[in-house]
Amino acid sequence: MHLLGTGPLVNNTVRFALSVRSQFCPKRVSVRGADHWRGIPDVLSMNVVEPYEPVQHHWFYNQQVDSKDSWQPFSREDSQRLEDAYSRVGKCEKDEVVVATDGRRYDVRLRERKRYSVYWEQKPAEVKRCSWFHKDSKDMTYTPYSEELSDILEDAYMIAVTLDEWKQNLELPTGETVILHNPKLMMQYPSSCKDFPASTNERTQPRTLKRGIENIPVEIPEGEPEIVDHLVFMVHGIGPACDIRFRGIVQCVNEFRIASNSLIKSHFRQSEDLCIIRRVDYLPVNWHKVLHGESTGVDKDIERITLPSISRLRQFSNDTVLDLFFYNSATYCQTMVDTVASEINRLHSLFLQRHPHFTGHVSLVGHGLGSLILFDLLTNQETDADGKPHELHEDAHVDTGCSSYESLEEVLKGHGLEEHLSVLHSEQVDMESLMLCSEKDLKDVGIPLGPRKKIMNCVKKWKHSRTGSGHAAQNETHSPSLGMRNTYEHQTPTTSAVDYQHSYVGIGQVSIDYPQLAFHPQALFAMGSPIGMFLTVRGLKRIDSNYSFPTCKSFYNIFHPFDPVAYRIEPMILPQDVDLPPMLIPHHKGRKRMHLELKEGLTRVSSDLLGSLRMVWQSISQVPSPALAEGGISSMTPTDEVEDLNICGAVPPMEQKERNFTKVGMLNRGRRIDFVLQETPIESFNEYLFAIQSHLCYWESEDTALLVLREIYGNIPMRNALS
Repeated sequence: MHLLGTGPLVNNTVRFALSVRSQFCPKRVSVRGADHWRGIPDVLSMNVVEPYEPVQHHWFYNQQVDSKDSWQPFSREDSQRLEDAYSRVGKCEKDEVVVATDGRRYDVRLRERKRYSVYWEQKPAEVKRCSWFHKDSKDMTYTPYSEELSDILEDAYMIAVTLDEWKQNLELPTGETVILHNPKLMMQYPSSCKDFPASTNERTQPRTLKRGIENIPVEIPEGEPEIVDHLVFMVHGIGPACDIRFRGIVQCVNEFRIASNSLIKSHFRQSEDLCIIRRVDYLPVNWHKVLHGESTGVDKDIERITLPSISRLRQFSNDTVLDLFFYNSATYCQTMVDTVASEINRLHSLFLQRHPHFTGHVSLVGHGLGSLILFDLLTNQETDADGKPHELHEDAHVDTGCSSYESLEEVLKGHGLEEHLSVLHSEQVDMESLMLCSEKDLKDVGIPLGPRKKIMNCVKKWKHSRTGSGHAAQNETHSPSLGMRNTYEHQTPTTSAVDYQHSYVGIGQVSIDYPQLAFHPQALFAMGSPIGMFLTVRGLKRIDSNYSFPTCKSFYNIFHPFDPVAYRIEPMILPQDVDLPPMLIPHHKGRKRMHLELKEGLTRVSSDLLGSLRMVWQSISQVPSPALAEGGISSMTPTDEVEDLNICGAVPPMEQKERNFTKVGMLNRGRRIDFVLQETPIESFNEYLFAIQSHLCYWESEDTALLVLREIYGNIPMRNALS
C-alpha cells in the first residue's frame, strides 16, 4: 500500500479499512515474505491487535543558539496550559488567545504561535505543538516536525497500528519518503538518491523518526509555582556581556534563577512541600543599552576619536572600561542612575500588574559597577516622617530650586524664550521632562543653538541651586536622609573642575539628582563589587558604625577571593587595629571544599607540632619556680587559652572572631557584611590565570544563590543537601 501524505485522504483510508475489517474479520497470512489481508468470516481466527492510542502533544519554542535553531520544551505545567487553551481556540472565533508561561515572564499568543517576553526586549520566538520528531545522523538532539507534517505522520501511524500493516511507503508533500518499519523503527529518506552525489553526504543519510516526547532524550524543565515570595532585581556591571561566555544580562539572570529554583527544591524541600515557601523571581535591569544607545550618541562621539590600530581591543575598551569613566561624568552618571531607577520602577510596576496578589519583599543584586550604582542610589533615598518612601506620581511637580517660577511658561518667559513654547508643547515637554533633556534632545526638536544654550544654562543653574539648598538643609538639620554625608570621616577637598558634592561626601561623587525607588528594598547584595575602592578614592576614610541605608535594612558584600575588581567593606567600619577575615560562604553541598579542608588540616597539624615543640623546649630550658610548679600549665592567660583552642581546632578562628565582634556596624543590622566564596581546586593552582573568570563566576555560583536564598528566607530551616 502506497500512502500519499494528506490528512483527509489518510483518514478516509482508515475509515474504509475499519469498515472492511468489521465486515470480514480479516486474518493475517504471509505470502512470499510480504504481509497481505484475506477476508475470512471466522472471528476466532483473527489475531489480536493492540489498540491505537492518540499521541500526547507537547509544546516547544525556538531558541536561537549561535544563530542556529534550538527547540526547547515548555514545562509540563505550561504545556498543559497551552494545550487546554488550544482546545478552546475554536470557541473564541478570531480573538487571540494569550497564555502566560515561564513564571509569567513570557506570553504565548496561541493563534500567532509566538512567544513574547514581558519584561525585556527580545525577538519573538516561534512556538509549536509537537508530537513527531526527527534527527539526522550527525545531530545531537531531535527536532520537531511542523504541525501539518506531524498530523500526516500520525494518520499514517494510526493506519499501521490499526491494520497491523507496516513497512509501507509514505510520501510526504516535501517529496521525501517515510517508512514505518515498526513502532520503534521509523525512517525518513531523501526524495531521490539519484539527485545527490554518491557519497556519505549528510543529505543522503536517512533521518530517524520518533513519536511522542517520551521517546526522545529531552530534559523537560521544572514548572514554577504560581505564587512569588520574593522579587529580586539584578543590575549588571560594565559592558554588554556579563559572563565568560559573553552572554547578556537576560541569559545570566536566567542561569541564576535556574540555580535558585534547584536549590529551593534540594535545600528547602520540606518547606516547599508544606507550601511555606514557593519561589523567588529574578528580573534583569539593563542600563548599558540606554547609555550606549542613540539617545546619548556617546558611541558615535567616541568612535570618531578612537585610533584605528588594535581595533578589537579598542572596541572592547570602549564598550566596557569606559563605563567606569562615564559614571564619574556628571552628564552620563545622571543617565546611568536615572536608567537604573526608572527601569527598576517600571519592572516593579509591571510585576505587580501580573502578580496582583504579591505581598512579598523586594531585594536588589548588583554586579561590579552595578552594585556601586545601587549603593549610591540607596544612599540617597529619602523617606517621609513615617519612614515610607516618597510616592511617585507621573504628574508630580519637580522642585527646580527656583521659587519664582511655577511653570514652564513662566520659566521661558522670564528668560525671553517664550517663542519656543509651542515646540516644547508639541513634544509634551513640561518642567520635569525639561530637567531630563540633553542639549541633543533640544536640537532634535528644532531649537536653535543660541536659545538651546540658554535653556541648558538655566537647567544647570536650577540643578545647582536645588543641590545647594539641599546641602544647606543638611548642614542645618544634620539629617542622614541624603545618605552618608554626615556619617563619614573625610578630608576637606580642595578644588574641582566639575560639579561635585563636597560637604559630607568627599571628593569624587558627582552631584546629580538621585531618583527615588517606589519601594523599600529588603537587602542589597553586591557581587564582585568595587564599592570600597570607590568610597576610598572619593576621600572617605571610614563609614560610621551607626550608619545604615535610609530605606534598606541589609547589605551583603559577596566576592571571590581572586576577583580583581572586588574590595572589602568591613575594614572601613571596624577600628584600624582590628583584622577580621571575611565570612567563608559554605559550599552548597554542606561542607568546605576538600582541598581547603586538606590545606586547613595541614596548617593545623603544623601549628600543633610547633606548639608541642615550644612547650617541650620551655620545660627543658626554664628552671621551675614554686609558682609554676604549683600552677602548672593551667596558669596560662585567657588569651592563651583561646589561642590554644584555635590551634587544636576546638573553635574555628573565623567563628571565634565573629563571637568577639558580634556587631559590625548597622549597615547590615550589626551582622557580618563581607562574604567570600571558596575557590575551586583548579582555581587554587594559579590565581592569576583565573582572575578574570572569578569576577564573572557569580551568575552560575550555586553558593552565591544559596546565600541569597538563606538571607531572603531568614529563619526557615534549611536541609543539608547531603543528608
